[in-house]
Amino acid sequence: MYMLSEEHKLTVKVIREFVDQHVRPKARSIDKGEYPRQLLKLLGELNILVPTLPPDVGGAGADTLTQVLVVEELAKASPGLATIMEIQSSMLAENLYHNGNKVHREEVVPKLASGDAIGAFALSEPCCGSDAAAIQTRAERRGGEWVINGTKMWITSGLYADYYLVFARSGPAEARHRAITAFLLHRNSCIEATPIEVMGVRGTGTAEVRLNDCRAGDDDVVGEVNGGWKIAMWGINMGRLNVGAIGLGIAEEALREAYFYAQRRIAFGKAISEFQIIQHYLAEMYARTEALRSVVYTAAKMRDAGDPDFPLYAQVAKLLGSRTAVDVVRLALQIQGGYGYSTDSPLEMLYRDAKVTEIYEGTNEIILNTIYKFMREKFA
Repeated sequence: MYMLSEEHKLTVKVIREFVDQHVRPKARSIDKGEYPRQLLKLLGELNILVPTLPPDVGGAGADTLTQVLVVEELAKASPGLATIMEIQSSMLAENLYHNGNKVHREEVVPKLASGDAIGAFALSEPCCGSDAAAIQTRAERRGGEWVINGTKMWITSGLYADYYLVFARSGPAEARHRAITAFLLHRNSCIEATPIEVMGVRGTGTAEVRLNDCRAGDDDVVGEVNGGWKIAMWGINMGRLNVGAIGLGIAEEALREAYFYAQRRIAFGKAISEFQIIQHYLAEMYARTEALRSVVYTAAKMRDAGDPDFPLYAQVAKLLGSRTAVDVVRLALQIQGGYGYSTDSPLEMLYRDAKVTEIYEGTNEIILNTIYKFMREKFA
């Protein structure tokens, strides 16, 4: 925790106490499908649901590193809750505060920050996950208003959202990202949400969301018409850093579970921690987890410093975070053997949850493409 100030350490202490008291007892219920709305409200009461916002709209006036620390600690007990929180905070509330209009900032953002309202980031579609610039949902001008039709897929909190940040094509398909507009839609009868059963991060209200002649005014546009790609990328870059933090939390929890299990599990007359292969597994897990911590924390500090390389480091944090989470949990589960494969062990849940970090907020294959594009610019 060498990068942490005393204030950051206090935040970690507070959130760990919150996690132990409120999240761990509910982790399996969330994993079985219970949407943790009450936990979001409790986070809002502590002003850490959207910690980077100013206090007058429900935040803590904190930095990006604080955001990352909250996500990391939540992910240790419930990666599902951490996923909901990071989307609600960085991709919705903070995004709207910086890029939305006065109504968004003064009326909607405080509701999201308090947990009184739930938000969803609606970009992905059945046709287009990785190729988001090819989305087919359309926004057409009719009689002085926008009419939006289309289908969104894999939308976290989609089942329960009160507000949807919807990205729609507002120009020709060949214009790709240059003809996408962001709209903030309040839930109403034109929005139909259908649940999607997922392998991990359950309880996140993941849904297919159909938009059927949804009406929107110019005041519902976030940013500028045909400027939605900027809004999407603003949220996605922070989302990718947050995925790195989720991976860090998963890896830390898996390492801890494996370490203490190895101390007490007896085989061939001694604790399995005395076998060199187990020691090597644990050492490898520790080294990779601490390396990831450095990347995630550094990227957070880069964002606050306005470093132009932040988007690059956000991709790196996501790539390494997801890979580390999957690999560390896999080794931890191997150490626990049959127990780790049972639902009695938290590793069974963490293993399922870890996998999606290689997929959501941009598949790792897309992340590699993006990293290479940044590399070309740096080496040009």
